[in-house]
Amino acid sequence: MQRMNVMVVGSGAREHALCFRIAESPRAARVYCAPGNAGTSLHATNLKVDVNDAAAIVALAKEHAIDFVVVGPEAPLVAGVVDRLRDANILAFGPSEAAAELEGSKVASKEFMARHGVPTAGFAVFADADKACAYIKSAGRPLVVKADGLAAGKGVVVAKDAAEALDAVDSMMRMRAFGDAALRIVIEETLRGEEVSYHVVSDGERFVALAAAQDHKRLRDGDQGPNTGGMGAYSPPPVFTPEVEAKVIARVIEPTLRGMREEGRPFRGALFCGLMIENGEPTVLEYNVRFGDPECEVLMARFDGDVMPLLEGSARGDLSNVSIAWRSGAAMCVVLAAGGYPSSVEKDVPIHGLADVASTPDVRVFHAGTRVQRDDVVTAGGRVLGVCASGATLDAAAKAVYGAVARISFAGMQYRRDIGWRARKS
Repeated sequence: MQRMNVMVVGSGAREHALCFRIAESPRAARVYCAPGNAGTSLHATNLKVDVNDAAAIVALAKEHAIDFVVVGPEAPLVAGVVDRLRDANILAFGPSEAAAELEGSKVASKEFMARHGVPTAGFAVFADADKACAYIKSAGRPLVVKADGLAAGKGVVVAKDAAEALDAVDSMMRMRAFGDAALRIVIEETLRGEEVSYHVVSDGERFVALAAAQDHKRLRDGDQGPNTGGMGAYSPPPVFTPEVEAKVIARVIEPTLRGMREEGRPFRGALFCGLMIENGEPTVLEYNVRFGDPECEVLMARFDGDVMPLLEGSARGDLSNVSIAWRSGAAMCVVLAAGGYPSSVEKDVPIHGLADVASTPDVRVFHAGTRVQRDDVVTAGGRVLGVCASGATLDAAAKAVYGAVARISFAGMQYRRDIGWRARKS
């Protein structure tokens, strides 16, 4: 077996979770994370890089004799970093620039779903704020407003009424809250039900289905407050029954991957479908072209075995001999965010309790916005830590994770106390 030098690109809890699992693999010789954080340094060597600079990533991979690059965030994928790596004969996990358009443009992804019969909410596209507002006023019902481009998971407003939808248009298109990402917007019908995050890893032809998870986007308990990048997740969600999964594979996954092949841009990498499940019927909210965050943390907590064959098989275009297994029970992740998140946040705030929690059975803390300052781990972003725990049941996982959260502190720390509320019994 030839061992590989592996570099994970990114600096969040998703990348920490991937580094953690990759470092366990006998296939991995040396593991690097670029740029990484205080947590990734426990499993990998951190390397400074701008994740949006494809040329710099390629140069870094060559400098450190990297055999395999795993790209975590969406922005470099949409910018074509995998194409640049492959041009340099460096194996890379993730979709091409053309395939990454599924996440890079909400307009393009909705039009793709319409072309290939993938179930999704009705929608209209606008490049003019006045026309968008006129549409909202004439509709007279709750609508969802989405920025076309990447907005760090925050460019979606599920408006409770026309006034909130009009405010969203004003913020996105007139005040340019997301810059060029909202030169166009999508306004779509509001779907009801339970949201589920469903991932498959594809090699362009075949796919391996991963366990389902449920994310919590709103900042505060009871699904209140502004949308965030994700405040916590758990797996598995009871609403995602085997019958629902069969429908998702037949109506969403297979038509999507077939459509991508037919359009000459076969999808390799992690395809993450945000779904709404109502009365056992799935509808697609959006596509993502990478692992979710914090979904990746609970998936890696439940993953049983070596993750490298899955990632490498996708990158090489051959998953034919890859099978995976999941640990029984459940996993839960609670995100600890900085004060002020998801708006401006204070950084360089010391974090306490990490060493105390590190030895707790079935608990793992994945770092997101952290860095080392002298001898202290301090905050360095909005989402700071993802505290993850496993248990025989979801209630057991919740008890373990919230017990660990209670032992961690930093000034301004905020988190939800109801992760998994739809499925927990206590």
